[in-house]
Amino acid sequence: MRMNYALHRSYHALAAAASQIPSLPAHSSTNDTHYLRLLSSCKYLKSLLQVHGRLIVSGLGEDHDTLSHLINSYSLFHKCAFARSVFEFTPNPSVTLWNSMIRAYARSNQCKEALNMYHCMLGEGHEPDKYTFTFVLKACTGALDLQEGVLAHHEIARRRLECDVFIGTGLVDMYCKMGDLKSAREVFDCLPKKDVVAWNTMIAGLSQSEDPREALGYFWSLQLGGLKPDSVSLLNLVPAVSSLADIDSCRSIHGYVVRRDFRSTVLNGLIDMYSKCGDAIAARRVFDQMWGRDDVSWKTMMSGYVFNGFFLEVLKLFDRMKVENLKIDKLSAVSVLLAAAEMRNLEKGKEIHDFAIQHGIDSDVLVATPIMTMYAKCGELEKAKQLLKGLQRRDLVAWSAFISACVQSGYLEEALSLFRDMQNDNTKPENVTLLSILPACAELSSMRLGKSVHCYAIKADFHSVILTGTALVFMYSRWGLFTSALNVFSRMPCKDAVTWNVLINGYAQTGDPYHAMEMFRKLQVSGVHPDAGAMVGLLHACSLLNDLHQGSCVHGQIIRTGFESDCPVRNALIDMYAKCGWLSSAELLFYRMEFAKDEVSWNVIIGGYLQNGRAKKAISTFFLMKLENFRPNLVTFVSILPAVAYLAALCEGMAFHACIIRMGFLSNTPVGNSLIDMYAKCGRLDSSEKCFNEMENRNTVSWNAMLAGYAVHGQGGSAIALFSLMQESRVQVDSVSFINVLSACRHAGLVEEGRKFFESIHQKHHLQPALEHYACMVDLLGRAGLFDEILILIRTMPMDPDAGVWGALLGACKMHSYIKLGEVALQQLVKLEPENPTNHVVLSSIFAECGRWGDEGSTRYRMNEPALKKTPGCSWVEIKKQEPLAI
Repeated sequence: MRMNYALHRSYHALAAAASQIPSLPAHSSTNDTHYLRLLSSCKYLKSLLQVHGRLIVSGLGEDHDTLSHLINSYSLFHKCAFARSVFEFTPNPSVTLWNSMIRAYARSNQCKEALNMYHCMLGEGHEPDKYTFTFVLKACTGALDLQEGVLAHHEIARRRLECDVFIGTGLVDMYCKMGDLKSAREVFDCLPKKDVVAWNTMIAGLSQSEDPREALGYFWSLQLGGLKPDSVSLLNLVPAVSSLADIDSCRSIHGYVVRRDFRSTVLNGLIDMYSKCGDAIAARRVFDQMWGRDDVSWKTMMSGYVFNGFFLEVLKLFDRMKVENLKIDKLSAVSVLLAAAEMRNLEKGKEIHDFAIQHGIDSDVLVATPIMTMYAKCGELEKAKQLLKGLQRRDLVAWSAFISACVQSGYLEEALSLFRDMQNDNTKPENVTLLSILPACAELSSMRLGKSVHCYAIKADFHSVILTGTALVFMYSRWGLFTSALNVFSRMPCKDAVTWNVLINGYAQTGDPYHAMEMFRKLQVSGVHPDAGAMVGLLHACSLLNDLHQGSCVHGQIIRTGFESDCPVRNALIDMYAKCGWLSSAELLFYRMEFAKDEVSWNVIIGGYLQNGRAKKAISTFFLMKLENFRPNLVTFVSILPAVAYLAALCEGMAFHACIIRMGFLSNTPVGNSLIDMYAKCGRLDSSEKCFNEMENRNTVSWNAMLAGYAVHGQGGSAIALFSLMQESRVQVDSVSFINVLSACRHAGLVEEGRKFFESIHQKHHLQPALEHYACMVDLLGRAGLFDEILILIRTMPMDPDAGVWGALLGACKMHSYIKLGEVALQQLVKLEPENPTNHVVLSSIFAECGRWGDEGSTRYRMNEPALKKTPGCSWVEIKKQEPLAI
């Protein structure tokens, strides 16, 4: 046989190797002991081969104890072929040798071969002993073969070996790792005597379960049983405490570790636990107080900082490691790359890239992938693409990471293009890829691709997975297709709180607070407990309704359920109170000492100040945010730039623009849109045009912002030219686009062009003109004195005219001193806005211009009524960088 021929060749080679060690007298117990010591001391394969060869030459190759040691020695080097040669050339191998061979295969992760050996052993009539089953159970666990494991369990039970602590522990370990915790508990409970290893095995299994809190209970029971936890006990608790984010348990374990003086491996686990519990400061304290920090300590601390978003601290640790000449391995490099990417620190990212090249780890997909995503997040898409093409093994992880980085950085079209390239590269998308691409489809309203991805998910049977189903619900909700969203939702076999939250927040974000509240009520009776995310959606619905009473009731429910300390919930509460005009309550929540603020908290209060007309306070809060060492993000600048525009504070706007450039946010589309709007409202239309022309990724909002700038500055011709270019560039035109171009026409007096644009809203673009469009047309025609056409337009409106339409007519009547029609417009405005004094001011001006002083006086007299108090007008004047209010 070929196998025997190969084995014969191995034996000849071993015999030749034997000449390199000194000879000893044969056949003595002293020699057996000596060879056993030699086998145990072999640190290199070459020396083991020499000892093996000498055993053959000296004739000691038939002692089963020695051969068992030899097989075990080969298994330590994962050389199962040599171990098998020893076994095959042994006549009538004993159970001990069978066990050694099964163990060798299991140790080398060749679990199927181990099980085959077990079956061969049974087939040849050998009776397994307790050691056999210990090794067989390890093989079943490694192969994740529950069926084989259950059969082995039956054989164990038939021989009444279940009560053996080693076999029982092996069964517990197998069932835990197979996810059958019920069977694991049953075996564990039947053990008459449990040692620390058995307890550790049970704790490890429960730590990875859906209810990790049970692992903590077993840990305390272990101590109540009179046993002392060892370092493995504590390390096995790390996943449980981390997933629970249970800071109190973490501190209790820390106290136990200090009292027992455990070694650094346990302290590394503490660093990890504190980090996962959100207390990076405590983790760093443990790190700084450690004696003899190893590589794992540094890696764990860096990954902990990444987990908590302390990216600057990661970079500082990296610099310190270089100063101290410490070894920087792949995992450390990955943490630094992730930090550089999140901080958009291209310079530091390039430094790590150079380091990876110097140490020859840049081609490793584990390091190459974060290098690539770092460049993508820093706006260097072409460089990231080059790296992707240069990867020898472009695996699913690399493609998915690049796509995810593009989505997170706002390069959504690029993400969709990469997804197509990935499929052309014959890489099949997995669930994780779909979770990145579906939000991109949602944001870009790419319905065709989104529905194709949905079909693919159904074919690949991903749609039943909670995460994928939730992403599909989000996509359809974002498009406003709630029938499709509910269809996916109803077909999901299992829904978690996040799935419900997507629907609740989806309705709220599309301006449907009533359905949002209805979904929340259904969630309450579904058996799924509402979480903090549901409360956020509910508060958003209250904000839309401007219902302070309902919002206060929800606040009370939040306090009762213990969610008030949750940062996103507190942020939503601040936002709700601000939007309902109760700014004092919003400030009270924000400035509470115990409130651990994040960047979102600052963004919400800045936005709240702006919504309530306190733009100066919004800007001062921005500077306070920086003083408290919070880093402004994209949303911060999108929130603060409208405040600058409101005040026309050009100097502050230019300073913010410079800050945006320094922080690498200039390529972000919403930030670019805000800059266009800000410069236009500050009177610098040339800077608006420059920002617009330099934008790489314009969307419809970008074009609309530039159109609005031209409209405000009365540049009708430029607005019309830009609108034409917008259509030629196949940019999606929306209702706001038409409002802006019609506004430009009315400011420039371009009546005929305005008529054409208005008619094209429905005829060419299949949109329904809204009240705002009619108001623009009334103003446009009114400025030209075309009152007959205005009346025809108002009579043919498919909806009742609002205050905007009648206000535009009243303004036109003032311009042309048309008293009769002005009185009609005022009568309608009084019905719609009884407390608005501006309309009476306009009519009184008309009376004054026509010399009807009695009517002017009576109109002015009516304005003295309490409900008609006029808000004083004001202007912002900047003098020596001060902003006094001129009234």
